[in-house]
Amino acid sequence: MEVLSGNRQASPPMWMMRQAGRYLPEYRATRAEAGSFLDLCYNAKLAAEVTLQPIRRFGFDAAIIFSDILVVPHALGRAVRFEVGEGPRLDPLNSPDLVGTLNGAIDLGKLEPVFEALRIVRSELPKETTLIGFCGAPFTVATYMVAGQGTSDQGPARLMAYQHPGAFAKIIDVLVESSIQYLLKQLEAGADVLQLFDTWGGILPPREFERWVIEPTRRIVAGVRKQVPGAKIIGFPRGAGALLPAFIERTGVDAVSIDWTAEPKLVREQVQTKVAVQGNLDPLLLIAGGAALDEGVDDVLKNFSGGRHIFNLGHGITPDASIANVEQMVKRVRAFKG
Repeated sequence: MEVLSGNRQASPPMWMMRQAGRYLPEYRATRAEAGSFLDLCYNAKLAAEVTLQPIRRFGFDAAIIFSDILVVPHALGRAVRFEVGEGPRLDPLNSPDLVGTLNGAIDLGKLEPVFEALRIVRSELPKETTLIGFCGAPFTVATYMVAGQGTSDQGPARLMAYQHPGAFAKIIDVLVESSIQYLLKQLEAGADVLQLFDTWGGILPPREFERWVIEPTRRIVAGVRKQVPGAKIIGFPRGAGALLPAFIERTGVDAVSIDWTAEPKLVREQVQTKVAVQGNLDPLLLIAGGAALDEGVDDVLKNFSGGRHIFNLGHGITPDASIANVEQMVKRVRAFKG
């Protein structure tokens, strides 16, 4: 919270994206108890438990509520299921006629378990540990809604945006308004900070990035702050690269997460001078370990410790990451005093 409020820390605070996940045996046990992935997301007690597990084990400075970006389309009345080994499946909205069937208003009652999980975590979390709420950014969520699943390049949504921009804009508009309401309820339930995940934003050319990533994010930030002035919001337009400066200037986010491919000099000179930076260790280094991991951690600290920085990964931790390597990373970051 200090970093997001403008105060650089000599030792950067840290957490990991997907820190409550399959690399932890205690998570796998809780997941087995819950049944399906969505059942875990909608069981407030168990979702709170897996949110707290990495805090207990590693002492991270922030917990991010366990949920999924696709609970929003589910609360919009879309069928959502997770196939083992295949990922999410939704009923596709791949034509203007089908887009016309989309509910215009989110049913927040369906998401009450998420809010209850936040309340539970807030009550059990150490006072000094930040609680992060989140949602998927509209473009990324829309890519799954259009195709009905993830694809290698999310081509179906990109094609719809070119061929039927009005229909695609309707999906985005519904997601913007739904996300504002969802995030406000997360703040009300105890979240200190919000993060918007635009995992697929970087696949767009500049003109489309402006329209489908920057502008919807700006609207969400403005909508949340209209009700909660000063709300702290982190953006994550993965793969944005040289478009990062425009993203932070136009959206009003307090911080930006960067993936491991981001060019450090550009980030330091054109981004970190204006907002806090979060990231950006390559998650594969938590599999590699050893000297490669130490070098990667040191590179991140060298690149960004001169300004406001939250140490994190450049994307989510993978299921095959080593717990010993996470411990090695934590120890090295905690020992740093810049």
